[in-house]
Amino acid sequence: MGVLQALLVKTLPRVPRRIVARVASRYVAGAEVIAALTTAQRLSDEGATTTLALLGEEVADRAAASEATAAYLQLLTELKQRALPCNVSVKLTHIGLDIDRDFCIENLTRLGAHAQSLGGFVRLDMEDHTRTDVTLDAYRTVQQRHPVFGVVLQAMLRRTLDDIAALPEGTNVRLCKGIYREPEEIAFVRHSEVRQKFVEALEALFDRQCFVGIASHDRWVVERARALITARKLTARDYEFQMLLGVLPKMRQRLLEEGHAVRVYIPYGEDWYAYSMRRLRENPTVALHVIRAFLTPWR
Repeated sequence: MGVLQALLVKTLPRVPRRIVARVASRYVAGAEVIAALTTAQRLSDEGATTTLALLGEEVADRAAASEATAAYLQLLTELKQRALPCNVSVKLTHIGLDIDRDFCIENLTRLGAHAQSLGGFVRLDMEDHTRTDVTLDAYRTVQQRHPVFGVVLQAMLRRTLDDIAALPEGTNVRLCKGIYREPEEIAFVRHSEVRQKFVEALEALFDRQCFVGIASHDRWVVERARALITARKLTARDYEFQMLLGVLPKMRQRLLEEGHAVRVYIPYGEDWYAYSMRRLRENPTVALHVIRAFLTPWR
């Protein structure tokens, strides 16, 4: 991390919440589910599919984990009633993983049963490397009971190609670079390496006939993914591009115009501030906009 980046990260906690909210409104749908549903409908009208992610992680209270599970159950029902081309993404620590694994699996199984009854889909989001094994194990457990789940793999982890080889053929995988700061002994840390490993992982997933959500805003990665798609003569049954709300809308529009399927991840919920601060720490360019907003008089 450069000197300017380090300074920005250090300054962020001093920025008032209202200023963070000004910038974060582009990347987070809002605190309430209605805002997320409205955003999903707008993107659907533009031709994109969506995934809703209720913000929250590392929950240590059983009641809070149960509340999050209930919110997801209701969300799945709401999506069905609105006939939105939208699914949901959940972090296991949001629904009880850090409390009790069996309790978490119980909640996840409820989500799977409900999603299956509605024709829905649930993405198991991936957290840091300490939870990779338990997340993949949970996926295998619940997918056998209710085959409506998908997983996330992070290209930056050195283990990812082995994880791909161990997956059943046809698994629905969201492939991303990875956002967590991981030790170099278990993760690639140089930008060029992570890019290359992303493409290698993508090829390995296609070799195993997996459906891949290509989750990257890196133009270099996207161009190489497009080349692979063309060379392999892949169709919408094989892949989609995935992007975060508010990030590179022109790229999203271009991909849609070219005929690619594009899914937009829409985070929402009361935990918007913690999520936004994490994203800002990861992206000094956006963080700079926040600092400028802080220093610029309101008009």
